[in-house]
Amino acid sequence: MDCVRFVTHRNQRILLLDFTDCKAEEVATICDRVPEIVTGEPVGSVLVVADFSGAAFNRNAVERIKIATAIDRPHIKRAAWVLAGNLPKALYESVRSFSAREFPVFDTREEAMDYLVS
Repeated sequence: MDCVRFVTHRNQRILLLDFTDCKAEEVATICDRVPEIVTGEPVGSVLVVADFSGAAFNRNAVERIKIATAIDRPHIKRAAWVLAGNLPKALYESVRSFSAREFPVFDTREEAMDYLVS
C-alpha cells in the first residue's frame, strides 16, 4: 500500500503520510514526495496526518521533514502527527520552528484524524 495517500474519515478527505515502522532513509524518501502532492491541492485545503509510529529518525530525515513542511505550509488547512515518543522533543521543536507550523501530537491515528475533522 502507498505510504502517501488520501483516505476518507467521517466524510472528510485526509492526506495520510504513513511512516509507520519506516527506517530513517525511508522517512526522508517519503518526505521528498509530499510537497508535489500537497502543492497540487488548493491553498488552505489539505488535512494531513503524519503517522510516525515506530519510525526511526536521523539528521537527514529531520531535515527533509523540515523542508517538506515548509514548502507545503500554504496548502495545509490542519495537520496532526502520531508519535510514540520516538522523535526527541528538540527535533520536533526544530521542525515546528523551521516550518512555522503547529503539529498537535496524538497517540493514535484515529485520535489524530478525529482532531483533523473536528
